[in-house]
Amino acid sequence: MDPIAATNSGGDRDASTPTSTTVTLPPLTLRDVPRLTSAAATATIPNPISSQPYFNPPPTFYISPGDVSLRHAFFDLATGHPDPLVAYRRAGPRGSLAVDPARARAALVTCGGLCPGLNTVLRELVVGLHELYGVRHVFGVAAGYRGFYGADDDHVLLDPAAVDGWHKKGGTALKTTRGGFDLSKIVDGMVARGYTQVYAIGGDGTMRGAVAIFEEIKRRGLSISITGIPKTVDNDIGIIDRSFGFQTAVEIAQQAIDAAHVEAVSAVNGIGLVKLMGRSTGHIALHATLSSRDVDCCLIPEIDFHVEGKGGLFEFVYERIKEKGHAVIVVAEGSGQELIPRTDEQKREQDESGNMLFLDVGPWLKSELGRWWKREHPGELFTVKYIDPTYMIRAVPANATDNLYCTLLAHSAIHGIMAGFTGFVPGPINGNYSYIPLEDIAVAKNPVDVNDHKWAWVRSVTDQPDFLKP
Repeated sequence: MDPIAATNSGGDRDASTPTSTTVTLPPLTLRDVPRLTSAAATATIPNPISSQPYFNPPPTFYISPGDVSLRHAFFDLATGHPDPLVAYRRAGPRGSLAVDPARARAALVTCGGLCPGLNTVLRELVVGLHELYGVRHVFGVAAGYRGFYGADDDHVLLDPAAVDGWHKKGGTALKTTRGGFDLSKIVDGMVARGYTQVYAIGGDGTMRGAVAIFEEIKRRGLSISITGIPKTVDNDIGIIDRSFGFQTAVEIAQQAIDAAHVEAVSAVNGIGLVKLMGRSTGHIALHATLSSRDVDCCLIPEIDFHVEGKGGLFEFVYERIKEKGHAVIVVAEGSGQELIPRTDEQKREQDESGNMLFLDVGPWLKSELGRWWKREHPGELFTVKYIDPTYMIRAVPANATDNLYCTLLAHSAIHGIMAGFTGFVPGPINGNYSYIPLEDIAVAKNPVDVNDHKWAWVRSVTDQPDFLKP
């Protein structure tokens, strides 16, 4: 029975008449973000935004202390709801500041791999700090976390003129590295240069590093704020709706699929094979497949598959080639890792961020396809065109959607820091920009839910089986 209908049953009324239903929800649990010790008691400095003529903010412009956003935006009244409901502080400008802009010294750092939008975030942090709050000491730290204890020329004073046009460029103007995380040296470097606020831009490894820095700052009793701005092309960071760069990645990935489709259609028994980024999640492959509609098979890390035998990938590919004369396969880089032969040494190998080294599924799958066809269909024409657009995707500038998103993330981070918050990440939750504790983001994952409607949509577009062994 419909629980809402049951609540409203009784009485004579037209079935088409709208009704109002009162639903009682459990209390909220606020996952609050920390404050600087010096800012915990009071926030008394008027926000300089109020005096800027082009803002002229009304009373409702500023976020109130009680404004929160819910982690879960919809509920099934028939089965209940999360208990308790989790809430986060809404992001945005506050009417009063806990940080004096005249005394602020900000450090911006990019860590890990490249991602569309890095330069946009950097530009908007610099411009926002200067033009919204009047912060004049904004420094870019080169070479990732190791730059904090590097040479003096690793710390570059930035202003709006210096970053003009950065949003139109791919990569990061500050340079980036993996590893080099020496906690004591990093915090010593912050103290030595008088930084009072740090903006760390990077993926899950960078966020874990920011948690450690926050804890060390707290242990030493330092008045330094730190915020993380989550960057990952793979969209594998949890809680937030998406990470910046993802929309651009899907757009460029679709171009690679288009090229693979042309190659496959133009050959006799042709296969276009595209490997896309996605070590632990298949979001890029999934969204690019849905956007393209030319993909015959989408393989993601969340789904196991086997290649040969009844119900395997190769059987499906052969049937599709018989039907259409060609096939297009999209595979995320983390897919099929358990199928690729790996030595004991390879099993122990890690990159500088501590991640397991993935073997290259693209060339392996291309080779296996060739061997299978030669064995099972000798003498028949066959070709596989393999495309790996990984570095094309990472290196391009952000598209319009990601540029806007990067601006909102940067400004949300600035507003939070100036309000006295620390140890947080800004990001949208169900479309509402919020402040989330760093420690929550550092451990939150965002796998593809293969039981939801979106993966079912992929299956309906590709008409692929589940590839489970009988």
